[in-house]
Amino acid sequence: MNSVTRSSAFSRRSFLKATLATGVSAPFITRDLLARPPSEQVLHASFGAGGMAWADLTSIASHPKVKMVAVAEVDAGRAAEFRKKFPEAKVYDDYRVLLEKEKLDSVNVSTPDHMHAPMGLAALQRGLAVYGQKPLTHDVAESRKLTELARKKGVVTQMGIQVHSSKEYRTAIALVHQGAIGKVREVHTWSSKDWGDLGAQPTRTDPIPAGFNWDLWLGVAAPRPFIGNGWYHPGNWRRRLDFGTGTFGDMGCHIFDPVFGALELTAPLSVRSEGLPPNAHSWANNAVIQYVFPGTRQTVSGSVPITWYDGNQRPPAEVRAQLGGRELPDQGSILLGTEGVLIIPHVAMPILLPDAKFKGFKLPEIEGVDHWHQFVNAIRGEGKTSTGFDYSGPLTESILLGGVATRFPKITLNWDAAGLKFSNVTEANAYIQRPYRAGWQVAGV
Repeated sequence: MNSVTRSSAFSRRSFLKATLATGVSAPFITRDLLARPPSEQVLHASFGAGGMAWADLTSIASHPKVKMVAVAEVDAGRAAEFRKKFPEAKVYDDYRVLLEKEKLDSVNVSTPDHMHAPMGLAALQRGLAVYGQKPLTHDVAESRKLTELARKKGVVTQMGIQVHSSKEYRTAIALVHQGAIGKVREVHTWSSKDWGDLGAQPTRTDPIPAGFNWDLWLGVAAPRPFIGNGWYHPGNWRRRLDFGTGTFGDMGCHIFDPVFGALELTAPLSVRSEGLPPNAHSWANNAVIQYVFPGTRQTVSGSVPITWYDGNQRPPAEVRAQLGGRELPDQGSILLGTEGVLIIPHVAMPILLPDAKFKGFKLPEIEGVDHWHQFVNAIRGEGKTSTGFDYSGPLTESILLGGVATRFPKITLNWDAAGLKFSNVTEANAYIQRPYRAGWQVAGV
């Protein structure tokens, strides 16, 4: 097992914590302390070993200056490949024990959604850089607190919306910023995924599989009996209210991202759901969620409507009629502008319409970048991340508000972003932040 000690890294973190504790604002000191000399390794740990966690940790570890120190994984079977690939790294089941015992520079949080915030906050409180999977958190208030703490600590952050760094999405954003379709009037964005389930929850209690720590998997969520056959783990937790965030939470941070970045959006003014509400335990399918965002320099007027669809819902016929006979991509967005239409497929190169107008139009020459290596390079003082929490926190907040709206169908919820509350439907504010179960509270949440 490896045990790496660096007194220089420890002294930097100790000095930073002492500086922050005094309340003295010293952003230039923080920046210099967190920027690593290019020769140094980044000591990294992963929260999660299987699924998307495996993609994240192996992509981060592929950077030549990263040393994988440890992993926290509650399912021993899902840690088997990690042990093979990183035989010197330590394996924990409890991320809290890992954080207490290991000297680290960074972590990736790649677990079910309900644990993103407690894990991310715990790492940030220790001054660690955090790569957080999408959605950044399970609840709206958690996103705000994660964003604020990351800003206070001055550490490097990145949300795992890797398509943001792709050539395709970067080109789409550049087209809007260059004025290719003029000012944007409205947006329609969708995903064919269907992370909902309004069927009855099984009443049985199943044996907990060997090597699986059900209590640690539940984490901040309320205790309950284990149900097997993928009801929760590993397959369908995204469908469950207490653990996932449905289709919109899963794909919204990806597909909304180029829209959010291209239009330079902030917090929405209102959100309204036209679809079915969730039941007692699971999200519904076939959402239609309507937003109104404040206008920006990229939009026509003082506000811009944006509508999300998932499952088998799609933009209306009058929108599809503007696509020149093209089929809608399986997932993507349509931006209607004063000078044209932009289709942003997920994931393919953007399309400008009408064909006659844009025939021969040359797309900007933009290359993609490695989203995970960008995170590592920023930790080492080489550039910045593109989806740090100052960007991805507000993006996630906006998307999670859509989930809250589904609980109040056919009602327009007016959002007070500064107050972190709905101003006209007070009952909706109960879903901005759920309580953590006893023994799992995290300071600052």
